[in-house]
Amino acid sequence: MTAHRITEALQVPGASLLLDLDGTLVDSEPTHRAAFYTYFNRRGWEVSEEILLPFAGRRGSEVFAEIEGPWTGEDPVALAAEIVACVDHDAIPPVPVPGAGATIARWRRAGHPIALVTSSHREWATAALELLGVADLGLSMVTSEMVGAGKPDPEPYRRGAELLGADPAACIAFEDTTAGLTAAVGAGVGLVIGVRTSQSDEVLRAAGADATLPDLTSLIDVVQGASRTS
Repeated sequence: MTAHRITEALQVPGASLLLDLDGTLVDSEPTHRAAFYTYFNRRGWEVSEEILLPFAGRRGSEVFAEIEGPWTGEDPVALAAEIVACVDHDAIPPVPVPGAGATIARWRRAGHPIALVTSSHREWATAALELLGVADLGLSMVTSEMVGAGKPDPEPYRRGAELLGADPAACIAFEDTTAGLTAAVGAGVGLVIGVRTSQSDEVLRAAGADATLPDLTSLIDVVQGASRTS
């Protein structure tokens, strides 16, 4: 049923795709969690796993500024930069979410415009597209550096639609976090799909998902025959 809804949405004139990155296309959670703990341990901070939950899908600087912790009073932008510096893709390599690369390739061959809408920096977004094997397919990107406010603010998704010259109502967004879903819904995205790599169907629907999928595998063949209506 979810795949059918997506196929129908792709036939709408101006249909475009807005894709989250981490957790939706690439499983990078273990890599990023390790970076947080590397830095926290370096500082001698004992931090529970639960305290990392608000960071999911968001810009680290904004979360550091909003929630209390051993970092209170420090520069949130500097803290986020320190975390990024601790990311070690060689020690804990991110891996593609099943179906992500193949589905993106099929969408692009069918002529559908696609924008990556991520809270990560452009350097990692570019590397992730290489990992997925789709770096040469002309995807637009909205990264952390490009917006004044990150998810759950609607700005990243509005910006993504603008880059594609698309009406948000004609767009389909894919997200795995509540912050990202809130952003997509707030931007007026017409169809919002939750990806259950880190949250349950119930949690994702409560955050605004119209439907959910475990990953993108079921869409590889479903969208193969879909063509863009001009």
